Amino acid sequence: MTDPVIKAERLDLTFETNDGPVQALSDVNLTINKGDFVSFIGPSGCGKTTFLRAIAALEKPTGGSITVNGVSPDEARQARAYGYVFQAAGLYPWRTISGNIKLPLEIMGFSKAEQEERVGRVLELVDLAGFGKKFPWQLSGGMQQRASIARALAFDADILLMDEPFGALDEIVRDHLNEQLLELWARTEKTIGFVTHSIPEAVYLSTKIVVMSPRPGRITDVIESTLPKERPLDIRDTPEFLEIAHRVREGLRAGHAYD
Repeated sequence: MTDPVIKAERLDLTFETNDGPVQALSDVNLTINKGDFVSFIGPSGCGKTTFLRAIAALEKPTGGSITVNGVSPDEARQARAYGYVFQAAGLYPWRTISGNIKLPLEIMGFSKAEQEERVGRVLELVDLAGFGKKFPWQLSGGMQQRASIARALAFDADILLMDEPFGALDEIVRDHLNEQLLELWARTEKTIGFVTHSIPEAVYLSTKIVVMSPRPGRITDVIESTLPKERPLDIRDTPEFLEIAHRVREGLRAGHAYD
């Protein structure tokens, strides 16, 4: 049996605020294995992003434990174990698309030749070959988000953490990017952690769906998908898909029973 890539045990995380402590996560237990595509879904403020940020060493748990590749999130960060894609593309407007993708590679000290090779490869992966010399403002929102994914892939980390990357996009673009993301995942075999508010998106993309309750964020259900790895968009009309979506909806409803 393979060692888990990400393992949380009895994880708690409380923020200290001016209005007193706010418990964002409570008693979270979760194992993510190599090659899993795990979506986190739950109401706003339920700790989905906080959990992703804890994996990335951007937030520090106040109880329990979390490991990434068997080490602490901080050690995993220093080992460049993951790429992170934020809700907004976050591209520098004065840099070309290639220049934006190169940024982490420059910081990490890759040679110019290696930078060029990697940029070319990831632009192709996200279907942006030929757009490297463009500036962010010359690209649509969906293309900017793909460039942001390319930047996260550039240093070839095994784990990709994605915080609602398609949340601001219209449904048609979102559907297209969902398809592309599944293709990308199949080609790269990355382990993906994906935060979303959309039930259809969570069910369509994932091998495992983690349903979370309102704050303090608890896991109310972990659903192992029975859908095949090959997923055309019209799989969303099948009884199997609708059954999983129903279970997610029930899990969200059960979470609200804590209130």
